[in-house]
Amino acid sequence: MFLSTLKKHLGHDTHPVVQFITYGISGGMATAAHIVTFFLCGWLLLPCLTQDDITVRLFGVAVTPISEATRAWNAGFCNALAFVVSNSFCYVLNRLFVFKPGRHHWVLEFLLFFGVSGISMVIGTTIQTFLISHQGMQTTPAFGANILVALFINYAMRKFVIFKG
Repeated sequence: MFLSTLKKHLGHDTHPVVQFITYGISGGMATAAHIVTFFLCGWLLLPCLTQDDITVRLFGVAVTPISEATRAWNAGFCNALAFVVSNSFCYVLNRLFVFKPGRHHWVLEFLLFFGVSGISMVIGTTIQTFLISHQGMQTTPAFGANILVALFINYAMRKFVIFKG
């Protein structure tokens, strides 16, 4: 009973409200993967956090002081790595549970998915970098602005261009 109900609500032919909720859940999972990847990269691989950053204070981790220019540059690289990880995960979730595939061959669909997401990532990362390097904003709220910009662009393009709705 539970599995048949779940399968019905995770299908491609659900009511638009259910589809949007499923998109939100899938996007939330992909965003969580992006955030975790970004902050692990920014803490362990390419430092882009300051001691005053809300995430650093929340988790009480130690960070190495770096210049704002280096921090902004490293944040961009961490975001690019997080993009590849989360976008791959998101594509699979969207194709399986949210949108009806088939408008394009799956290879073209995948390339369009990454292309649209890439454009939104570049726009969001540009805003993030500007907020850090020119406005002195902490990394976490600048990263939040990046995520919001990407959310709006991606939903519209996936719904109306990449998939069959």
